[in-house]
Amino acid sequence: MIFVIGNESRGDDAAGPLLLRRLEDELPAGVRVVCEFQLQVEHALELCGANLALFIDAACGLEAPFAFAETDGGASVSSFSHALSPAAVLDVFRRIEGAAPPPTFILGLRAVRFELGEGLSVPAEEALGEALAFARTLFALPRPERWRALAQARARSLPRFGKKSAV
Repeated sequence: MIFVIGNESRGDDAAGPLLLRRLEDELPAGVRVVCEFQLQVEHALELCGANLALFIDAACGLEAPFAFAETDGGASVSSFSHALSPAAVLDVFRRIEGAAPPPTFILGLRAVRFELGEGLSVPAEEALGEALAFARTLFALPRPERWRALAQARARSLPRFGKKSAV
């Protein structure tokens, strides 16, 4: 299951959808893709039956072109917002299904501007290129243990998500 979050009309927020467009013909057989401007509680239902999940989104505060990490949720869900983080979607899944969500990972692409009508910034273009090669590595072997090893290797070699991460 792949969730791609972003708005192609808002500068670097287009990075996720653009990455998906470049990968469409290379996705593993049977993968389901949801592409939205933002995550909502209903997206938790998309995880039913999935054995692996990936959230792709633009991320503020990254020093590296992209970050890749496993997440298990545990976020509190506000009843006053219609937009959720990936962690909150996983928490909603736990609440409605009474079970653990599938192994879940986040691929965040460095983003610096989100103005309406803007194109991608130079840092986002660079992130898109590097993340494309990395995503191909992920999809070559879509197995939780392989992705976990890749996430751990990146965590040792690169800075983590910044404080104002959009993912």
